[in-house]
Amino acid sequence: MSNDEIVKKAQEEIGAAGSSGELTDIRVKYLGKKGEITMLMKQMGTLAPEERPAFGQAVNAARASVEQALFAASEKIAQKEKAEKLAAERVDITLPGRAQGLGALHPLTQVYYEIRDIFLGMGFDVKEGPEVELDQYNFEMLNIPKDHPARDMQDTFYVSDDVVLRTHTSPVQVRTMLEQKPPIRMVCPGRVFRTDDVDATHSPVFMQMEGLVVGKNIRFSDLKGTINTFIHNFYGEDVKTKFRPGFFPFTEPSAEVDVTCTVCGGKGCSACKGAGMIEVLGCGVVNPVVLKNCGLNPEEYSGFAFGMGIDRLANTKYGITDIRLLYENDARFLRQFV
Repeated sequence: MSNDEIVKKAQEEIGAAGSSGELTDIRVKYLGKKGEITMLMKQMGTLAPEERPAFGQAVNAARASVEQALFAASEKIAQKEKAEKLAAERVDITLPGRAQGLGALHPLTQVYYEIRDIFLGMGFDVKEGPEVELDQYNFEMLNIPKDHPARDMQDTFYVSDDVVLRTHTSPVQVRTMLEQKPPIRMVCPGRVFRTDDVDATHSPVFMQMEGLVVGKNIRFSDLKGTINTFIHNFYGEDVKTKFRPGFFPFTEPSAEVDVTCTVCGGKGCSACKGAGMIEVLGCGVVNPVVLKNCGLNPEEYSGFAFGMGIDRLANTKYGITDIRLLYENDARFLRQFV
């Protein structure tokens, strides 16, 4: 095949090429180490010396023609491919954007902040204490000596004979009374532990918020007014409360507080067992024995205390019937509280 025929064939293939890859293949076919034009140069050895210059010039001219055609085609195809890529990656800025999901506080944290803020608004301080507590502070100074039946109500995990995982945040009240002189007005939130089996209403680990007021001439009516103010701020003004006699070793007299069931609105349902009301907290006047244990004269000072499970308040407020939902980290459940 002559030079002109090779150049013509190469130009036809270059003109028919539709991509950079095809041009590369053509370049290798004609100009590579074993390309057709390159192989022509190797034929010079078979020619007479006087024929070689003219033959070399003809082969170089053929090479230059093919290279020029390749360059022109590559420029054209490069522009075409760039246009196709831009079209494929085109973004319609008039379309609405995709909203990014935002995180939110866990419902227990939300409820804790709400409870805390209500009591802060009533002039209470927030106190915290250790989760691993001395038996003395967790039980004995709260009028629950060793072998007392009341310990069965709050069976816990023992680190040693004298160290326990606290069953309530009441030890923080003890520490506050030992460190601070009345008047005292405080709440103490935190995690507590009891050896309960896991079911719809029990967990070995849960959140609690307790409160304590100590001063002069503190009466049960002050306790009732404080609790009612909190309940109406937390659940709403339409919710009714009921104080029932109860028993706690560290308060005397003691009461259980029920509120209108938020699931049925007081009509009676499975959540409130048909009563129309559901228990949310316990409270009472501080037992004089506890005041004495903390170095306070019960003839001079009196007070009241209360305690509530943050988990239970979250359940009753939002109509949650299984406490386990709060700890399973199911995003489908948690998104309801965003």
